[in-house]
Amino acid sequence: MHRHRRRLLHAFVLAAAALAIAPPLAAADRIDTIASVKRSVVAVGTFERTRSPPFAFRGTGFAVGDGTTIVTNAHVLPGGVDLAHQEVLAIMTPGATPDRVTVREVRRAAFDPGSDLALLKLTGDALPPLALRDSASVREGQDVLITGFPIGAVLGPFPVTHRGMVSAVTPIAIPQGNAAQLDPAVVHRLSSGSFAVFQLDATAYPGNSGSPVYDPATGEVIGIVNMVFVKRTKESALTDPSGITYAVPANHLRALLQSAAGAAPKPP
Repeated sequence: MHRHRRRLLHAFVLAAAALAIAPPLAAADRIDTIASVKRSVVAVGTFERTRSPPFAFRGTGFAVGDGTTIVTNAHVLPGGVDLAHQEVLAIMTPGATPDRVTVREVRRAAFDPGSDLALLKLTGDALPPLALRDSASVREGQDVLITGFPIGAVLGPFPVTHRGMVSAVTPIAIPQGNAAQLDPAVVHRLSSGSFAVFQLDATAYPGNSGSPVYDPATGEVIGIVNMVFVKRTKESALTDPSGITYAVPANHLRALLQSAAGAAPKPP
């Protein structure tokens, strides 16, 4: 009997020790993951050499595939560029200090207004690509991280990471009880086919559009932050949009990548 109690006590002590050790290990994993992901995250905008500042920030993107493909939200891209002043689409990769940033020209490669995703193509050296996870496996309650450039035009070229969890897997548009609350964006989404998006309790800001939402342990991307497209349909009945953050599931990005691989790139 005493021997059995000692064994139980020993097992309890080991379990308690494991629980005590787990948080620091999880924190260390998270730190390493963020450091790795940051190398793949870029600012997206336009570049005009004679403008001040030359780089005009519009949102966030990240590298996938072979590292020469950049993902962002379609609404992040401008309707056009000023060819007369040699304005071009560009990405900016941050350095250790503001004077060490690198600006590189990109071109449009694919565009999907249905999921508000766009692919940009980079020439030259590849960036470290992020892996994509099957977003159908995402469950409510799981932890996530977001890395991007919140209010990038003000806070500068420094990637920022927020943490949170998947609060809900919810339709992008919900029929309203009052016809007066319907607007054209909601009607179009409901008629063209609603799909599920991730509702997050992490805080995102203007500039975070296009940021990767990823697993803190592995860095695998499960979604792409969307601050405009989703809110316009999801929260159309609200006078002032909420502070809730939404993300388009990564499987929509996987579909776009597959489609782009079998089709010629679209012109700017």
